[in-house]
Amino acid sequence: MPDEKAFVDDAPHGEERRRFPRASLSLLIQYRFDTLEDFLAEYSTDISLGGMFIRTSEPREEGALVYLQFYLKDGAKLIEGLGRVVRSIPPEAASDKKVPGMGVEFLNFDEPSLELIRQIVERNLQRAKA
Repeated sequence: MPDEKAFVDDAPHGEERRRFPRASLSLLIQYRFDTLEDFLAEYSTDISLGGMFIRTSEPREEGALVYLQFYLKDGAKLIEGLGRVVRSIPPEAASDKKVPGMGVEFLNFDEPSLELIRQIVERNLQRAKA
């Protein structure tokens, strides 16, 4: 896992607080919390080396630990690891600029998985610039 946190707490209000560039990417994410035995499935809206945002009408509270599983679109390797909810937007707080869901910081992912995430983020950012 990278040494730097995905989010910087001392950024001025309204400014970008992420340390890692993020790419808009819709991936099917399977996840579960320690209180659930079955996996839930929702789609991501974006991903970075430090975490992802998962669109859901039932986001968990900040601090909740979540086990994630997903496949990158152009890779056959299952990416899995532990994350922590660092941002929660319930449906009643959603707007045109904020979708309901939760921001999840990656905590425990192996290096090969992080390298695949880095590659897909870079590739998607390059496509967006073209």
